[in-house]
Parts: sequence; structure tokens; C-alpha cells
Amino acid sequence: MDSGTIAAISATVIATVSLIVSIYQLRATRLHNRHTLRPLLQLKILLSGGRPAGLALINAGLGPAIIKNTKVWLDDEMMGSWHRTTARKIRYPITPRPRASTLVDGSVLPSGQIDYLLGVDAYDKDEHTQFRELIEQRFDLEIRYESLYGGEDFMVTTRSEGWRSATNATVEAPDQSQGEKPASPPAISS
Repeated sequence: MDSGTIAAISATVIATVSLIVSIYQLRATRLHNRHTLRPLLQLKILLSGGRPAGLALINAGLGPAIIKNTKVWLDDEMMGSWHRTTARKIRYPITPRPRASTLVDGSVLPSGQIDYLLGVDAYDKDEHTQFRELIEQRFDLEIRYESLYGGEDFMVTTRSEGWRSATNATVEAPDQSQGEKPASPPAISS
């Protein structure tokens, strides 16, 4: 082999290695970008005397969540998707009637957004016993969602054994009507 052949082989090896490193870095960057914009939806029951309270949907991730579909159960009976008609059926027998925020397939929940899917404006544990029973024991929800990149099938649900007990303890604060100073709002943890 002469020096020209060795130089050509060396240049080919260097170019091939450079191509492999570039492809690896491109994949790593794409994966990083996907994780950077990943939504992380959480469902929490927040009950704080004299304050807005209810079943909260929180996007604790860094990217917006695109809702793919929802399913709702009342007393273990499938009610359909979480839309206006279903919300009316579920809220109708409760007095005082809670407000509802529904989710349409394809809607976007921005990063940092907190929505009360079922809520009251000023929670009072004596006045809202039916409401509390509804969100703690009778109502179940499943939300499937994806990131802006699409193709994922993320899910958050209340239909797991540990959801109500370990991972979703209700937060109570004193009622303002009792003259006590209200506790600070509950911290949102991921």
C-alpha cells in the first residue's frame, strides 16, 4: 500500500465514524426534545375550606397535553366521555350543584394549567357532603393524552387501587366561616 491509499482509507474511516456520531447525536437530541416537552397530567382531590375545591386536573409537565379521549364511570357504570351531557347527568342530583369543566377530544391543556373537572367555588364540608362523596367514592375518570410530538399513549386515571388512598390524599384546611385563618394552598407535587 502506498501513502495515497492509506490516506484514502483513513479519510473514509474518519468520515464513517463522524457520520455515526452525528446520527447518534441527532437521535439523542430528538429524545431530549421529546422529554423536554412531555406533559404529565395528574388528578388530585383538593378540599380546602372556603376556597375553590374539587377534582383537579393538573399538567405538571413541561409541555402541553393533547387530550386523545376520556372515559367516565359513576358508581362503576360507564357513562361515556367527559363532555357536557355526561357532566350534566353526574352533577344534576348533587346539591348545591358543582360546576364542571369538560374535555373535548383534541383539546390542549397547557403546561402548568390547573382545571377543576368537578368543583365548587367555596368549599364547606357540611354543605358539600354529597359533592365530596361523589368525587371521593362514586366518580371515576380515565384520560388518555399525548405530547405535541404525538404517537404516545399516556394515561391518568382514578381507577387504580392506590389512587384514592396513598397517592391522592385529600387536603383539608379549616373553614373560613369558623374564624380560623385558612391554610396556605396545597403544594402541587409531581
